[in-house]
This record gives sequence, C-alpha cells and structure tokens, in this order.
Amino acid sequence: MKKANLLALLLLLCAVLLLNSACNQTKQDVVVNDKKQVENTNASNTVPGTPAKTSSPTTSAPKDIAGKYSINGTNENGGGTYEGTLDVTKHDEVYQLSWDTAGKKYDGVGVENGNTMAAAFADGANGKGCGVVLYKIDANGTLDGKAGYWGVNKSESEKATRTGGSDLVGEYDVKGKNTDGADYNVKLSVKSSGAGYTFSWTGNPAFEGFGIRQGDTVAVGIGGKQCGFVSYVVKPDGTLDGKWGGYGSTQVGTETAKKK
Repeated sequence: MKKANLLALLLLLCAVLLLNSACNQTKQDVVVNDKKQVENTNASNTVPGTPAKTSSPTTSAPKDIAGKYSINGTNENGGGTYEGTLDVTKHDEVYQLSWDTAGKKYDGVGVENGNTMAAAFADGANGKGCGVVLYKIDANGTLDGKAGYWGVNKSESEKATRTGGSDLVGEYDVKGKNTDGADYNVKLSVKSSGAGYTFSWTGNPAFEGFGIRQGDTVAVGIGGKQCGFVSYVVKPDGTLDGKWGGYGSTQVGTETAKKK
C-alpha cells in the first residue's frame, strides 16, 4: 500500500514538471510572436499602404549672384551688339547693378525670386526713380510679386489675383506690403504692348510699367521712359541669361553675364 502511494506521488510529480515545462515554452513562443507583431506593426506605421518615413529632401540655397561679370549682348530693336562688365552688389533685400559698356555707364536695382533676377536701370551713376517688380505666375493665374526701388534696401511684396481676362492679360485685385511694412490694396490692368506688356496700377499715385515675360515669370520696369529693365535666368553654373528692354520696346535685347 505504501509502495503504491509512493508510485502515484512520483507520477503526479512528473506530470506537474512536464506541464510547467510546456507552459514556459508556450510563454516564450507568445513573447517572441508578440515581439514580431510589434516590429511588423512599426514597420507598416500601423496604417496599411502608408510608406515608411524618409528624411525630407534638402532644398538647395539660392545661388549667390553678387560679384563681377563680363557681359556681351545685343541691343533692343536691332541696335547691334555690345560688350562690357557688370558689378552686382547685395544691399540687404535688394541688389545694386552697375554696368559699363565701352565707357557708357548704367546703374539700377534688382530683386531675386528663385532662379530669376530682374532689375530696373537708368543711364549714369545711379538709377534714381527706377523700380522693378518680378512676378512669379502661378498655375491659377495669380501673380506673386517682389519689388525693389533704387536707393531703398528693403523689398516690397505683392500678390495680384486675376478678376478678368486670360493668360497674363487681364484685370487684377492687388494686395501688398510696402517697403516700410504698410499694407495696400490697388487695382492692376495688364495689356499686350509691343514685345511685352503694359502694367497700370491704380492708387495714389497711379503709375505704369512695361514688362517682358520669360516662362512663368514676368519682369516689370517702373519709373518712366528713362528706366530700362532686364530679366535674368540664373543658370546652374552661375551665368546670368538675360532679356532686356525699355518702355514700348518692339524687340527686346539679350545679355549674357559670366562671373569672373
């Protein structure tokens, strides 16, 4: 009777040990499976079809266009060719541009927007009274502009929303901020004229400008007939590839400026 009890006790003990071992293995399997499930969940960001996060692309900084250039170009309205030099100097939010072509000097103010730079200039050692507006033409026809005035180191921002017309020609409501930070609201009318466009702003005072288009940008010179203007595309190698003219130009000139 004692032997039988001892045998039963040993059998019971063996059963307990086997059951405990199986439970431990099951717990390990559960932990491993849970870990794999968490890893798989993290990899898919918990949302089916969502791509894994990647680092944001690096946006290249605008090229430094300040410096000295050698230039060659063709005059507007078929007036022949020329060569010379160009000095570009940064003044806070705008640029000063000084040309010397065979002893004849011009000076102006420029603003930069992406890979485009536009300037207004006049004969002589300064471009007093001249200004330039460089617009980016958005897909919906809105004109997103930046303006500079000779002798002022701050730029002006402006957005013109088209209310009538098609393509660039039409009527616009304009909201902007002056170089002194004051807000303004005016009307703008754009009409085809010669090789470019006439821009007419209402307001006090009202004023007018003449501009040329290159792709999705348009550069407008303001300040009257004494002010010319130029629009440059900044190439990857730093070369400035420009088109220029004056109020009422029937054929624009070209200019290529290569940094020395």
